[in-house]
Amino acid sequence: MTALQRQTDSEKQAGSENLQECRQEGKKLPYHFGEKIRTVRERKGLTLKTVATHAGVSESLVSQIERNKVSPAIDTLLTLADVLDINLEFLFEEYHKTRPVEVTHKNERRRIVEGDILYEEIASSAKTDGQNPIESYEITIPPNSKTFRGSYGHLGREIGYILEGKCQLHYENFVYDLQAGDSVSFSASAPHTLVNTGETAVRAVWTVTPPQRFVHSE
Repeated sequence: MTALQRQTDSEKQAGSENLQECRQEGKKLPYHFGEKIRTVRERKGLTLKTVATHAGVSESLVSQIERNKVSPAIDTLLTLADVLDINLEFLFEEYHKTRPVEVTHKNERRRIVEGDILYEEIASSAKTDGQNPIESYEITIPPNSKTFRGSYGHLGREIGYILEGKCQLHYENFVYDLQAGDSVSFSASAPHTLVNTGETAVRAVWTVTPPQRFVHSE
């Protein structure tokens, strides 16, 4: 390739990136991580040219990204993060901070009673959780009683933590003795029940995915 051809290709690339910048001009970028990229680069003593060369992009593009003039393609961002050894969580921490926090006060808990078993909702998934919904609730099982909804199994996974009392988890053909402080985790597809084997009520915190009891109506 001649020097003239290299210059022409460089000009075309710069022109393309300038066009991208023009299209972004006046458009609010959702995340401003350019300053972080520049700060890390400068702390490492790297020039724009060095970073651009290792990332396989132009120096002009790196400069525009650092000044939040353009929003880079995901592959470009990943490459820059790799070159600079930046954790992506660090780049997007402001984005995470804007996520809504849902608080459920004690007197606002939804309750479900099945037989003599009390379920009190602790937390539920937001609609934005998409394919990763969960629910968490507190179970109160009186003496000589047991849960029964899971006796046929269902899709998903469950995690439980025993707060008070003694009980047994019947899972398929196995029996597991549990007491306060113990925890369990299992696939919910197999039949399972929680049996109070003590003389006082069992209290436990249970987390289930996907939700089975406290399902928000659309």
